[in-house]
Amino acid sequence: MESALTQRDQIFDMAEMDVDALHQHFRSILGSVPDAMVVINDVGLITAFSKASEKLFGYAAEEVLGENVSLLMGPADRADHDKYMERYLQTGRAKIIGIGRTVTARHKDGTLFPIDLKIGEAKIGDHYLFTAFMRDLTEQRRNETRMKALQAELVHFSRLSSVGTMASALAHELNQPLTVVTNYLEAARDLLDRPDEDAMAMVQEALGEAAKQSVRAGQIVRKLRDYVSRGEVEKRPVSLVPLLGDAVALVQTEMSLTTTDIRVSVAEDTPAVMADPIQIQQVVINIVRNAFEAMAGQEDPRVLIKASSASGGLVMITIEDNGPGIGRDVSDQLFRPLASSKTTGMGLGLSICKTIIEAHGGTIEAMPADNSGTRFVFTLERAETA
Repeated sequence: MESALTQRDQIFDMAEMDVDALHQHFRSILGSVPDAMVVINDVGLITAFSKASEKLFGYAAEEVLGENVSLLMGPADRADHDKYMERYLQTGRAKIIGIGRTVTARHKDGTLFPIDLKIGEAKIGDHYLFTAFMRDLTEQRRNETRMKALQAELVHFSRLSSVGTMASALAHELNQPLTVVTNYLEAARDLLDRPDEDAMAMVQEALGEAAKQSVRAGQIVRKLRDYVSRGEVEKRPVSLVPLLGDAVALVQTEMSLTTTDIRVSVAEDTPAVMADPIQIQQVVINIVRNAFEAMAGQEDPRVLIKASSASGGLVMITIEDNGPGIGRDVSDQLFRPLASSKTTGMGLGLSICKTIIEAHGGTIEAMPADNSGTRFVFTLERAETA
């Protein structure tokens, strides 16, 4: 009981402190409070300015006492402050009292900087006092900016790392159209040995096809450069029937497989896909070429390419061969750079395929086929229909 009375007496004594003692106590608060603390009256004049505020704003307390608090504000807040104070006193509706917010403050030298601002109020008689607690966010913002820059660099580095694989294999990719160019030009040269009318027509056709493949080689380089610089692919609605047909024609010409059994089956309800056709053709050509290299010397080598709608707004493309097949443990490693089951392979082609498909928002995987051979499955986003 005595202890409780003693505590109440101490509280009563605190309330009964004389004005000088209260001022001294208040000055100790102004000198020790860790965040900047500014007290203003109901007409916006500064009545108290803490030590932390002096450090934050560069003003000595004597310079700002009695001045309008807008002295410490950025231009945007300064213009509306007095109107806001007047409206609050008339209506009692507060916008930021009791709610923290980030605002722009102004240093004595004119420098603008971000602060976290929290405001409390107290009514003394017929008047109000407002106490603002402020914390400098400059270093936090600087760190946030630095982190964003680092994240951007990491994203760019990651993109360059994956594309570095593509760049390392650029000759590997360009080999497709350039081999076709070579074959057409050699055929045209041989036809010129008997320059009759029919031969000249065939020469013109061969030169035209060679020119197309030269342009294609340039497109491969340009698209790789664009992807490195922007990390984007130029997707547009593309029908799979001509896309897959052109890819098959290119790989047949490149590998002299004009009589090889490559079948393409596109379901009737298969929609167009959002794709860069050049890059997706590269994927198909890579996989089909690998299939025939794996089936070298095999009787009756076959490749079946199928396309159909899939769930989730996707279209699924399957490329299946009847070759020797792969084990599940091998399929998990196929898309890693430098992983190759071919003695002459660099192990980059399928890594490139994975990079392209993922850049298109799809996935790609390999697995043993049902009977024998290997099945590759990748997805592309379907094009939106109007």
